[in-house]
Amino acid sequence: MKAALFLSCIFCLFAHTADSQPVWRSNLDSKVRFYQTTDFGVMIAGTERSLYALDGQTGQTIWRIGTGSINETAVTPVPDTDLILITRDVGSKSVLQAVDLLSGGRIWQSDKVKGDVMQLAVDPTNDLLAVVLVKGPRGKAGDELRGKPIVHMLELSSGNEMWKREMDGDVEMMPARFGENLGEVAFTLDNYRAPMLLDGRLFLFYEGSTSFDARTGKEKEREKFRINESGLALTEADPVFDDTRIYLSGKGRIRGVNRRTGEVEWKADDLGNAAEMAMIGTTLFVRTGGQFTRLKDGETESKGPFGVSAIDTQNGKVLWRYKGADKGLTNFVFTGPNIISIADRDDLISIDARNGKVLAKFEHKIEKAQFVLANESGEAVVGGRDTIAAFRDKRETWRVRHKAPDRGAFRIVAGIALRATALYFRYGGFATSAIGAARSGLNLMSAVNSLRWSGLRSRFGSMDLATLAGNSAKNYIGGRIYSYGSLARTPNILNRVAGLQVITPSGVGRRVIGGAVDR
Repeated sequence: MKAALFLSCIFCLFAHTADSQPVWRSNLDSKVRFYQTTDFGVMIAGTERSLYALDGQTGQTIWRIGTGSINETAVTPVPDTDLILITRDVGSKSVLQAVDLLSGGRIWQSDKVKGDVMQLAVDPTNDLLAVVLVKGPRGKAGDELRGKPIVHMLELSSGNEMWKREMDGDVEMMPARFGENLGEVAFTLDNYRAPMLLDGRLFLFYEGSTSFDARTGKEKEREKFRINESGLALTEADPVFDDTRIYLSGKGRIRGVNRRTGEVEWKADDLGNAAEMAMIGTTLFVRTGGQFTRLKDGETESKGPFGVSAIDTQNGKVLWRYKGADKGLTNFVFTGPNIISIADRDDLISIDARNGKVLAKFEHKIEKAQFVLANESGEAVVGGRDTIAAFRDKRETWRVRHKAPDRGAFRIVAGIALRATALYFRYGGFATSAIGAARSGLNLMSAVNSLRWSGLRSRFGSMDLATLAGNSAKNYIGGRIYSYGSLARTPNILNRVAGLQVITPSGVGRRVIGGAVDR
């Protein structure tokens, strides 16, 4: 669902590249500073004067708010809801506002939160919203900038603060953009995994792994270890979970933590940097090593040891390890019921998921391979800087060359979205790790990412493609959307998405305060 809505926006840009005829053009009041898409096909654009919401299909202005010049980090969508959060200055105060995405009306405002929202986790069922901020996160790209994350737990429906915690130490931050002569840019926490609300606990991953009682803020568990080895982003995997345990990576080991008690039940040691995890049944598959974004300049760097391992989630026993990958290891994807496909600098490799034995290994002839995906035809799709090709049973089925994109605005289009768009319109099927995983029986609930947000979901231009591809399987929008604004009364948006259940939380009603400048 999310892909289809997102493609309606991306196709506008792709069509412009291919046909030199834009699908639509929208004239805004001043220079565009940033833009981002949302789950409903609404594009948010910030200019030097205002914040706009544009219909991604037509380019029509839905609303405009006079904000003055704001940073791209000042606007944050709240997943699985019709809200966005905006940090802005009102008089002499800095406030956080929850705004109806479809009308621009303000739902609530809080003056307790100071700074831009870097990451968040949301639990609409329990009316919880955890936001993570850093004060004054600006500097020059290429310089090291450190900041202290501050966590606020708010009531999602009202914005009332429940508790606040400041992390013990400063953490290294990541520029929102890379390039030369950019001057001062916003810095983010995109180099860390987003917080997670689960079982009444808030999990944070900035200084190792720490959990708090979601309602009181009381610390429950803490294990400190270094995050992001050697100045690289996201070298540790996103956590996954089943009905019994949550599985966390760090310090070269995987830990199985009991969801009820918080106790570590087992550890799998000496695996190396676990950069990606996925679970099928009672087996946890782990990629170690790979390609990562360098914080100082945004370039991609390989770090090993390179391989794939399988772990029994019941006891932490390592079932098998594959160590035959070389530098340039990509993400992994399931291209069959028991087939794991990975690519390295030279080869496309298929591994039997039951025992770790190599089923096929052959040269892909793609310079600087950066990701492997699976399309609806069951083909493994390998992409590099200027080439993308599909393979089935050691046979190449098609190959496309494209101009290598520059870093900057159009690198966003040249990321996962553009390549998936090109494949969809040319070959009639999405190229996405999510489809390949779902077809193979991956427990998507174990990797659900829909109720968490970080810039990894929108700032494609600053992250390496292997990380984006590995993350794409988790970026599902759920079948339920919680409406705090006007979504339930906007049939033209609802009609774009089949099977969407809209829930209006009790007590919300029509509480829009104020409105946008114009429509």
